[in-house]
Amino acid sequence: MLDSDYFNLDGKKGLVLGIANEHSIAYGCARALRTLGADLAVTYLNETARPYVEPAAAAVDAEIFLPCDVMVPGELESVFSAIRERWGRLDFVVHSIAFAPREDLQGRLIDSSAEGFGLAVNVSAHSFLRMAHLAEPLMSEGGSLFALTFYGAEKVLPTYHLMGPIKAALEAAVRYTAAELGPQGIRAFAVSPGPLPTRAASGLKGFDVLMAAARQRAPLGRLADIDDVGAVVAMLATRTGAMLTGQTIYVDGGFHIMG
Repeated sequence: MLDSDYFNLDGKKGLVLGIANEHSIAYGCARALRTLGADLAVTYLNETARPYVEPAAAAVDAEIFLPCDVMVPGELESVFSAIRERWGRLDFVVHSIAFAPREDLQGRLIDSSAEGFGLAVNVSAHSFLRMAHLAEPLMSEGGSLFALTFYGAEKVLPTYHLMGPIKAALEAAVRYTAAELGPQGIRAFAVSPGPLPTRAASGLKGFDVLMAAARQRAPLGRLADIDDVGAVVAMLATRTGAMLTGQTIYVDGGFHIMG
C-alpha cells in the first residue's frame, strides 16, 4: 500500500548545479524538489552570474549557495566539501551544465575544432562523472543523480551539430554510472526535455524553428516547461522512482516518438 512517504522529500538533501536564471530548467527542478520538502544547495557560475541566480536560490530557501565553474580547479570539490561539512550526506544531485564555444557550436560538426570539442565534452559530460565521483561517498544510504540531456543525442536535429555527440556521451555516462553505482543504491538518470526557450538554447541557430516544429509534432501539442521537467525529476528522486535507473526519461509531450 502506498503512503505519503512515496511522494515527499522531507529531510532529503540535494545539490542543483546549473541555474543561470529564473528561466533555467535547473531552477524548475530546484523549485519542484523544494516543494516536496528537500533542503537544497545551489551553485552559480561566477560573480557575473551571481545576481541572476541569487533570487532563484532565495526562492527555494537554498541553505548553501556557492560558486561553481567546473573548469576552475577545485571549485566543484569545494562545493562537495561544504556539503559534507554542513550536512554530512547527500541524497540527490541535478547536473544541468553544458557549454561549447560559439564558433564550434554554430558550425558543422565535421568542422569543429579539437579544442572546442574537448572543452564541450569536458564541461557538458565529464563534469557529470566528476560530480558522481564526489557524490558517491556522501550517498551512503543511496541517492539519485540527474543529468539534463536533449533528443539531439539520439537523432540528428537541425542546428544541434556539435552538441549531439556531446549529449550522446553524457547519456552513455549516465548508463555506465547507473551500472557502477547501482550496488550502492545510487541511481542515475538522463532527463530529456523537448526544446525549451532557455539561455543555453539561445546560442543555437534556428532554435525557434525547432521549437515550433516540436510543438506541432508532439502528440500533446505543446512544449514542456521548466516546471514539467522539475516535477519529473522530483518524482524520480522520491521512493516512487526507487526501482528505476539508467534510463533516458523524455519530458517532451511525446515529441521523441514521432518519425
